[in-house]
Amino acid sequence: MKPSRGKLPLPIITVVICAFAIIALLYTERITSPSPNSILRFKSCSRKKHTPNSSDRDGKNDLDDPEADEKFDFDPEECSIVNGKWVFNSSVKPLYTDRSCPYLDLQVSCAKNGRPDSAYRHWEWQLDDCVLPRFNPKTALKKLRGKRLMFVGDSLQRGQWQSFVCLVEHIIPEDKKSLHRGRSHSVFKAKEYNATIEFYWAPFIVESNSDLHIIGDPRQRILRVDSVSKHAKHWLGVDILVFNTYVWWMSGLRIKSIWGSFANGEEGYEELDAPIAYRLGLKTWANWVDSTVNPNKTRVFFTTMSPTHMRSADWNNMDGIKCYNETKPVMKRGHWGTGSDKRIMNVVDSIVEKMKVPVTVINITQMSEHRVDAHTSVYTETQGKLLTQEQKADPLRHADCIHWCLPGVPDTWNQVFLAYL
Repeated sequence: MKPSRGKLPLPIITVVICAFAIIALLYTERITSPSPNSILRFKSCSRKKHTPNSSDRDGKNDLDDPEADEKFDFDPEECSIVNGKWVFNSSVKPLYTDRSCPYLDLQVSCAKNGRPDSAYRHWEWQLDDCVLPRFNPKTALKKLRGKRLMFVGDSLQRGQWQSFVCLVEHIIPEDKKSLHRGRSHSVFKAKEYNATIEFYWAPFIVESNSDLHIIGDPRQRILRVDSVSKHAKHWLGVDILVFNTYVWWMSGLRIKSIWGSFANGEEGYEELDAPIAYRLGLKTWANWVDSTVNPNKTRVFFTTMSPTHMRSADWNNMDGIKCYNETKPVMKRGHWGTGSDKRIMNVVDSIVEKMKVPVTVINITQMSEHRVDAHTSVYTETQGKLLTQEQKADPLRHADCIHWCLPGVPDTWNQVFLAYL
């Protein structure tokens, strides 16, 4: 049947209407002169509403989060991992325990070390606007096929490395995996994937006299803030690099720093305020990344500072002793304690934004700030031995409110990290 004269077919009418809409939008945008941020907001119109998939474990995310239908699928360019809340979910069990995973250090094996409560293992970080996908070990190993992943940093970064290894190792047959521990470089191999998950010890990222032979007294540590070469030779050829450095800079003292050529060696140090020394050190790292890394072959991540919880008054527990005996997160939105230095956050932001090589900053600080309940506290070791009953009875001196129990908070860091990958 022929269309009536004088009437346009429906498809043509649709095209004309869309064309006028686009012209009007462009005209409006020209008048308002959008910033880069507004462009990102405009992109969000194309975001897909969240639909359950296999990585959600048959939609359990939606059951756990009643608002999931109103949220979007995770997009690292548009979803803020800072804005969210911790939600208790006893139905979700960790993918491993400190008894099932053979690769955990005694330092972080809280349940094995006698911690009586287990609620700290069942809190989930739920984002305000997006659904953060669950950690899927098969997906992680497929992403790493034929690749090297390396975590670089201090003992907190080592905790994230151990977490990642434990999250994936249980689906690999015994004869298809191995772990070699070195003094500064440790390597887990997933043989059938031709993949490695590695950790390299560099607590300051830059070189120091406390890298291999750890100096307990911060006053005796000296940093070469202009050099990473001794460490960086181990970073070459790595496909995915994840850096972090913070807590070793936060001794509360000025940092002895050297740079350039000093005829009298380490005696030529200058004492600098921590943020100044940190900026010099991070610039040295940034220069190495920009001059050495090929962004077509290597992805670079930087994890923000892991909070410490040394002062219970920060979360209004006036009778508390650091993080000792805390069993629930701080639920106040935007909670920020004295264990996180915003000056350091600003240094990271200001340096990364000027780098030529793209660096993805994973902001784990705000989500971790709430978790006063998840540190190793007195369920840990010192110098290779579990705390004695006498030491446990003196949490003011012996409670560790820096490191995290595993399984625990670093698993969430890796959940976010995998979502970015």
